[in-house]
Amino acid sequence: MSVRTVDAQSTILIVDDFPTMRQIIRNFLRELGYRNIEEATDGAAALKKVESSDIDLVITDWKMPVMEGLQLLQSIRADQHHADLPVIMIAAEARQDQISAAAKHGVSGYIVKPFTADTLAKKIGSIVRALASTS
Repeated sequence: MSVRTVDAQSTILIVDDFPTMRQIIRNFLRELGYRNIEEATDGAAALKKVESSDIDLVITDWKMPVMEGLQLLQSIRADQHHADLPVIMIAAEARQDQISAAAKHGVSGYIVKPFTADTLAKKIGSIVRALASTS
């Protein structure tokens, strides 16, 4: 298995059922220097992209139709080829049960809406540092 990294050349997958939210996150990522950005409208579509593409980071909403973010996270962690893929979960509220469930399943970061590009940059930065310390 190759060593994972997240940098300006990384491919980032945004997963959210609302086009406006995907666009906001895309704009934040562009502000931060990321250009290789993919999108999916739910966890099931995202999982197909993870399995068929070189995705380096997933940023997913919690609540979506078809497959929610937690189910997507569980599916990624259960796949030996993608188990170490960094996943940032975004939720509308900071409910302790959701944060605990996401942590239990190995989420890399958790962000509560609304958030700024700076908040996203800090979460990605902590993932980059964590990946660097394991390589």
